[in-house]
Amino acid sequence: MNNFDKLWDYNDPAGTEIKFREILDEVKSSNDNSAYLQLQTQIARTLGLQMKFDEAHSLLDEVKDNLTEDSGIEKVRYLLERGRVFNSSNQKEKSRDLFLKAYELSKQIREDGYAVDAAHMMAIIESHGEALKWNETALKDAEESDDQRAKGWLGSLYNNIGWTYFDMKDYEKALNIFEKCRQWHEENKKGYGLAIAKWSVAKTLRMLGKTDEAMEMQLLLLNDINEGKAENDGYVFEELMECCLIKNEKEKAKEYAGKAYDILSQDIWLQKNEEDRLVRLKKTGNRE
Repeated sequence: MNNFDKLWDYNDPAGTEIKFREILDEVKSSNDNSAYLQLQTQIARTLGLQMKFDEAHSLLDEVKDNLTEDSGIEKVRYLLERGRVFNSSNQKEKSRDLFLKAYELSKQIREDGYAVDAAHMMAIIESHGEALKWNETALKDAEESDDQRAKGWLGSLYNNIGWTYFDMKDYEKALNIFEKCRQWHEENKKGYGLAIAKWSVAKTLRMLGKTDEAMEMQLLLLNDINEGKAENDGYVFEELMECCLIKNEKEKAKEYAGKAYDILSQDIWLQKNEEDRLVRLKKTGNRE
């Protein structure tokens, strides 16, 4: 019954919700209460990703009412998803205790994959030093575990640690970690993650003043997009805009900014949280 996790498409939470709901009755009738509650937590997660926070909390309330003192993995997943919904709705203070409890219970029941997940969520809601500490805890847990699900987090953890250093403006350390992330994805043949790792390396190179190297890498990513080897990505166009502005190539910057705006302006999260960023793209791209 727990194979439903394979139905996840994090780029399409609405489509994943439909798939999960299609099997909900089947899982319920199996009399595997743990699997049923776990599936409900994942439906709640799809709702949270669609910014349907009230619906997500309502479903998680139902899960909570069916947890017992003996609940294990289903309680861990409840805690994780309740915390994620709070965090996604800009209530991260309410998520902290939930993620901490999820981490402690995961360690207690020896579910390394979920322990790493909880630690990485703690890193997301914390800042700078605390974020780095939790990312390193997650990385240590993943590297020392025999659980393949835990080891599957390594690419994401390298990415997160890289961005923690980036946010601290320690671009040299960020670049070193992003290079490790790229190598991990190349070795594990993770296509989408590899594209993100390359993009992160290129952005960091730009921040280090290595504009030509950064632009060359972004153009290679754009070539993959044009050849259908990668998804159309507004963030690549945005970085190309930034490089062109540094190089004073105003017409090219305008072209890339417009393409970036056309894609990124459709992103619900950016609309809500990065309005100034979208306004800048719109103005630079002459999309008035």
